[in-house]
Amino acid sequence: MYRDKTVGVVVPAYNEELLIKNVIETMPEYVDKIYIVDDCSTDSTYDVVNSYEETRITLTRHAINSGVGAAIVTGYKQALKDNIDLVAVMAGDNQMDPDELPKLLDPIVDDKADYTKGDRLSKPELKRGMSKWRRFGNFLLTQLTRISSGYWKLQDPQNGYAVISKEALKKLNLDKIYPQYGYCNDILVRLNVSGLRLLDIQIPARYGNEKSKIKYGRYIRKVSLLLLSNFIWRVFRKQTLCSLTMLGVSYISGMFFLHLE
Repeated sequence: MYRDKTVGVVVPAYNEELLIKNVIETMPEYVDKIYIVDDCSTDSTYDVVNSYEETRITLTRHAINSGVGAAIVTGYKQALKDNIDLVAVMAGDNQMDPDELPKLLDPIVDDKADYTKGDRLSKPELKRGMSKWRRFGNFLLTQLTRISSGYWKLQDPQNGYAVISKEALKKLNLDKIYPQYGYCNDILVRLNVSGLRLLDIQIPARYGNEKSKIKYGRYIRKVSLLLLSNFIWRVFRKQTLCSLTMLGVSYISGMFFLHLE
């Protein structure tokens, strides 16, 4: 336990046979459950994890490759079933430093946030090791996600190192979360619609031997369309369907007159 709260860590993994053992072996002792979800890997990821006699591990294997978002949702559902108080997400490629986890846990324990996530962009020193192309992509998606989500001070929405409270997790429709890499942008919009508090935590980028599976050109195009769709959904949910506010009327009027032009 951590400060009298149970902690679970969801670890989505796809073809991480070389790095997943580092994630397991460096997991802090205060973590009560480790939910490793093998998203139908084609290598020996499942066998590597299964070889550990670690009682904290719950190992699940998807029958088909469903995407990192889907793997995280599988872990979230297991954590809810186990009544875990605080649920973190750490990638299976050892890119997320476990020593930084308390920074994400503390604001939720102190009731200052419902969802915390890493931020590698707000200071130059945090970006060390990040390629220029990755920085540009993250900058672009940050601006788009701010508009889509309504969290105007948001930083680094692509950062998957996150913690959510049990109460906040129960408010989300997990079956609707985007199953691919855009899940981290999608979930931010859903958090706002649910009225949940977000807090960015400055954590330096950490890159090692992992190789990104994201094809950034295609990824940015797909996520941009997702964010546009989510923006429209958020406006209708928060500004029109829930309460017909002046902001909602302005959005609808603007889109109507733009169409006329």
